[in-house]
Amino acid sequence: QVQLVESGGGLVQPGGSLRLSCAASGRSFSTYAMGWFRQAPGKEREFVGQINADGRLSLYTASVKGRFTVSRDNAKNTVYLQMSSLRPEDTAVYTCAAANVYPSAQVQSYVAWGRGTQVTVSS
Repeated sequence: QVQLVESGGGLVQPGGSLRLSCAASGRSFSTYAMGWFRQAPGKEREFVGQINADGRLSLYTASVKGRFTVSRDNAKNTVYLQMSSLRPEDTAVYTCAAANVYPSAQVQSYVAWGRGTQVTVSS
């Protein structure tokens, strides 16, 4: 099973940009669809976006569409979340996850999870 480690979180001002990375270990990374979720304090985990195994297809939740982009580099076993025009309501712990299903925004479709990285949007 694939192991996932996120990086790139931090503090950013409203309107700013940030790129998160998720490094995967294991030979089967390129066979998984990869997703990003987030969880703000006191709120349920929320789907952010997903990319299919070969990187050609992606989907997003409505609140981030046009601002966030999921991409992947299978040669580097890494998936990215590029975030721009960040808002205070984007503040959350962001977690990447691997799925055997595309498309899917359902937590139950994901078989491996990272520990998450904190993103704080504040002036």
